[in-house]
Amino acid sequence: MAQAPLLVIAAGGTGGHMFPAQALAELMLTRGWRVKLSTDARGARYTQNFPREVEIEQVGAATFARGGLTAKAIAPFRIGGGVAAAVSRMMRDRPSVVVGFGGYPSIPALSAATILKLPRMIHEQNGVLGRVNALFARRVHAVACGTWPTALPEGVEAIHTGNPVRRAVLDRSGAAYIPPGDYPMSILVIGGSQGARILSDVVPPAIAELPAELRRRVRVSHQAREEDVQRVSTYYSDEGIDADVQTFFADVPTRMSEAQLVVCRSGASTIADLSVIGRPSILVPFAAAAADHQTANARGLVEAGAAIMFPETKFHVTPLAEQMALVLGDSEGAMRMAHAARDTGVPDAAERLAGVVERLADGQKGTDS
Repeated sequence: MAQAPLLVIAAGGTGGHMFPAQALAELMLTRGWRVKLSTDARGARYTQNFPREVEIEQVGAATFARGGLTAKAIAPFRIGGGVAAAVSRMMRDRPSVVVGFGGYPSIPALSAATILKLPRMIHEQNGVLGRVNALFARRVHAVACGTWPTALPEGVEAIHTGNPVRRAVLDRSGAAYIPPGDYPMSILVIGGSQGARILSDVVPPAIAELPAELRRRVRVSHQAREEDVQRVSTYYSDEGIDADVQTFFADVPTRMSEAQLVVCRSGASTIADLSVIGRPSILVPFAAAAADHQTANARGLVEAGAAIMFPETKFHVTPLAEQMALVLGDSEGAMRMAHAARDTGVPDAAERLAGVVERLADGQKGTDS
C-alpha cells in the first residue's frame, strides 16, 4: 500500500505563525495526508492543541535580530546545523510539499526543500512580508497571503488565501452577535504575545471612566503579562469592575464570540479571528512591529467600518473611554460593525491554502491560473 503524502509545515515561535499552521494541519489530516511540524522550542509551546497525529520536530534555529554579539556570531552555525538535519530527515522521508509560515525556525525546512528541489511555498499572514518570508519569496513555487493586499517584492506574484483559523474559531463563526443593551456586556482585552503592557496601562482606567450606566453592566476578560496581572486585577477590583484577569485564555474563541466589544492588538491571527467570528473591535497596532505590519493588518477592518484604530501615540484613557462608550451605547451601530467584520472574513482560508498545497503536490503551478 502506498504511503500517504507527507506535508512538512515549518513555523516560528509565535501564535501568529503557529495558529494558521495548526489550521492547515487539521485540514490536511482530514484529506488523508501525513503532517509534520518543524519548529523550535518557543514554537513547541503552541503545539498542545495540534492534532496528536502531527509529528513535532524541534529544529536548531536562531535569529540575527536579537541577542548579544556572541549569540549573533553563532547564529549561522545553529541555522546551518538545522538545515543539515532537515536535509537528512527529508531524504529519509521525502515530503510532497513543504510550507513555511514565517519566523526563523522555518529557515531549516525551507532551505532543505530548496536544496532537494522539493515543491515548496510560503504563507504570509501580515500585510508586509516578514524577514524570512521575504528571503524565500523568490525561491518558492507559490506565495500565499493572508492579508490583502500584501506588499511584495517586485516581480513576485501571490495568491490571496486569507489567514486560516483554528477549528475552535470556525466553530464559533455562526454565533449570533448580541448587541449592547441593558444587560451584562462583555469586553475582551487581548494583547498578543508581545507588547500587551500598554493595554494594561490604558484599558482599565478607560473602563472606569465609562458613564455609570454603561460601567455597571460591563464584564471584562483581560489578558495581561504575568508581571501586570496583580496590579490590573487589583485596579479593577478597587473600581468595582467585574474582571477576569489572566496571562492566557485557552478559550479566546468562546470569549470573543460572547463579547460585545474586543480591544486588542492587530496581529494577523487576531484580525482573522475577529473577521470570521464577526465582532466590533478597537485595534491598537503594535508600534514596534516590523515594517509597521500591524497597521497594515488593521486597515481592512477599519475601512470596512468594523473597527476603530488607535495608533499607540494616541492611545490614551479619555479618548479610548469615549470610543468605547460610542460602541457600547449604540446597539444598531455595534451590530453594523459586527456584520461588517464578518463580511471581511475568509472562513474557507484553510481550504484555499490546502488547494494550493495539493496543486503543488500534483506538479501544477501554485497560482490560480
